Amino acid sequence: MKILALAASNSRQSINKQLVTYASDLITTKIITDADVEIIDINDFEMPLFSVDREAEGGIPKQAHTFYDKIGRADAIIISYAEHNASYTAAFKNLFDWTSRVDAKVYQGKPMIMLATSPGPGGARNVLAAAKGSAPYFGADVKADLSIASFYDNFDMEKGQLRNTEMQKELENALATLK
Repeated sequence: MKILALAASNSRQSINKQLVTYASDLITTKIITDADVEIIDINDFEMPLFSVDREAEGGIPKQAHTFYDKIGRADAIIISYAEHNASYTAAFKNLFDWTSRVDAKVYQGKPMIMLATSPGPGGARNVLAAAKGSAPYFGADVKADLSIASFYDNFDMEKGQLRNTEMQKELENALATLK
């Protein structure tokens, strides 16, 4: 199984990148040991801000096609969403908007795990709810979703793993839905 994993953040210190990296490690060490996980950085897909005028003038940027193709080659997707002002990060939203111009069914029917985390008690639940609610319209087959609140209290930064055993079990159960 080939799994595409990413954080919906362009921060170099993204806690969502840490979470999706940890989830990817769990997949290959405990859940689906023969899985091939590719973790991508959305900074590699930076494009001008989407507008229909830009699209009419220059077409859809190559990065949107490349991102769409990566999704197409995967068997499953794991995304960890960062939350900015109760919504998607501008970087992810722009990537998503451009890619939806390649094909509105961006996720191409792929099974998907949606994660989110934040430093505070909300755990980026607002963006996770928005992503999960709209996912079927964009061709996602959401198998599980999980919010990790208070990231720094629940994640051991030195060991790179969850220290909260209840959240650990929830994450493993969510990931196991890809089997």
